[in-house]
Amino acid sequence: MLSTRTGGFAIGFRRGWSDWQKDLPSLIEWSKANNLGVIDLGRDGDTSAKSVVDAGLTVGSVDLAEWQGMISADASKRKDAVQRNAEYVAACAAAGAYNHFLVMLPEDASKNRAENFGYMVDSLNALSPSLEKHGARLVIEGWPGPGALVCTPEGYRACFDHCPSPSIGVNYDPSHLVRMGIDPIRFVGEFKDRIYHIHGKDTEIIDQALYEFGTEQPATFAKGHGFGAHHWRYTIPGHGGIRWMEAFAILAKNGYKGAVSIELEDENFNGSESGEKEGILAGAAFLASC
Repeated sequence: MLSTRTGGFAIGFRRGWSDWQKDLPSLIEWSKANNLGVIDLGRDGDTSAKSVVDAGLTVGSVDLAEWQGMISADASKRKDAVQRNAEYVAACAAAGAYNHFLVMLPEDASKNRAENFGYMVDSLNALSPSLEKHGARLVIEGWPGPGALVCTPEGYRACFDHCPSPSIGVNYDPSHLVRMGIDPIRFVGEFKDRIYHIHGKDTEIIDQALYEFGTEQPATFAKGHGFGAHHWRYTIPGHGGIRWMEAFAILAKNGYKGAVSIELEDENFNGSESGEKEGILAGAAFLASC
C-alpha cells in the first residue's frame, strides 16, 4: 500500500459525496486495486467501518455524529448531543474506527464567540471520558466556517488549555491554514503532539488575483474559483504551495503513526468519476514522493 517517503505514513482518501463513492464495496475494491490503504468515512462509521476493516484497510476517521448540538446555548441539547456522541464512539470503536472528525461550528454563529466557546468546552470535557474509555480521539479540523471556534492557533491553543484530555486533538489540514494566511509549518511544529490525522489537501494562492481583489472584498465582475474564492483555491497535494515533506519530517520525528487522507476538493478534478479518480491517484502519487 502507498505511504509517504518521509515517515512512512499510510495514504488514503476521504470518501466523497459523488455517486461512484456511495457504493462502499466497490469503493473498497477500487482502493485496494490502487494501493490506497485508508478510507475516511462520514457519519456512518458505526455501520460502515467494519466493512473497511474486514477488507484489510484502515479507517482514517469517521465524522462525529453530532456537531452543532454540542455548542448550543440549551444545556439539555448539549447533554443529548454528548450522549449521542458517546454511544456513537462506543459503536465505532467496536467496528474498528477511533478518530472522530468534526469542525467546531456553533448552533448559533451570531452569539458571542466567547459564549459559544464556553458551551464547546462544557461538551468536550463531558465527552472526553467516553473517548478515553474506548481509546478514541476527536480530530478537530480548522475549516473557517460560520462561527467556527477552533481553526487558528489561538483557537486550538485555548481549546487544549480548557480541554486537557489527550483524546482531544487536531485533524491537520494545512489547506485551511494557507487560505487564512497562517504558516502551516509553524503550526505543525507547535501542535505536533496533538495531531492525530492529516488531510491531504493543498491551496494555491493566485498572486495576480490577490493584487486585483485583495482579501476583504468579493470581486464585482470576475468569476471566483470552485472550491475557493477569487484569490485562492483548494487543490490536490502538489498543485498548491504547501511544503509537505517538511511537515512530514516534523511529525515523523515526533512519532506520528497516523495516515494522510486526500480530501478531494479541486475544480480541475471534481465533477466526474474519471476526474475524481484521477485527482485522488495523482495526489496520492505526489504524497508518496514526499
